[in-house]
Amino acid sequence: MITGIVVALPEELSTLTTKKIAKGQVVRLSESVLVAYSGAGASNATTAANLLVSSGATRLISWGCAGALAKDIKSGDLVLANNLCAVDGNSNVKDSISITWQSNTHRHLSKHVTLHSGLLAESADIVSSSFAKQELHQKTGALAVDMESIAVAKIALQNNCPYLVIRSIVDPVNLDLPIAISQSLNAEGDVVMRKLLLFILLNPKEIPALINLGRHFNAAKITLKIIAKHLNNITDHNFVTVNNTTIV
Repeated sequence: MITGIVVALPEELSTLTTKKIAKGQVVRLSESVLVAYSGAGASNATTAANLLVSSGATRLISWGCAGALAKDIKSGDLVLANNLCAVDGNSNVKDSISITWQSNTHRHLSKHVTLHSGLLAESADIVSSSFAKQELHQKTGALAVDMESIAVAKIALQNNCPYLVIRSIVDPVNLDLPIAISQSLNAEGDVVMRKLLLFILLNPKEIPALINLGRHFNAAKITLKIIAKHLNNITDHNFVTVNNTTIV
């Protein structure tokens, strides 16, 4: 079996490989693991997941970072989602995560990192403010939020692929993201460095907030690098099931 991993951001990709990968490209990390650098957002994640399946992937992982929605989750904590909540409330992605794969992975990784299992919510855009994060938590009960995992789940369901979500927390629920981030995004949700530097030049008071966010992001990356060392175990066929039946 071949595992395909969807990664949205270059910083997240660097926790898996030092290979230079262009957006929209699939590369082989090992004989049984492929990775696709998708870019941010649901549309890009959908394209990448489809590309992985067409390249031979028979199971999928959404890998990267997320924002916390619950108060007890800190930067660098790992959220191993056991269910998903779509932004439109569509129930067709519920129960898309392979139960046994998630359970086995949870048992293995809990020895190495601070880990939470629970609901992961989808957002079409970055959830920037603490107020918005708390509001989303109250509405959904989700522990964390990202922009890509639901899209990958839909492709996994369409192709009857076992599916797993591995997300390390960047921003805790009480942290407002710097305005510079939202002001530097392109239409696809990627930070444009030229726009970011220009905004900082015009708004130098944003620098401390960006430095603080960088610390949180670094904590999330450290956790993903720890998890990457266990990727062979996570992708072992004995960890993976569809409808609770082990795929050999």
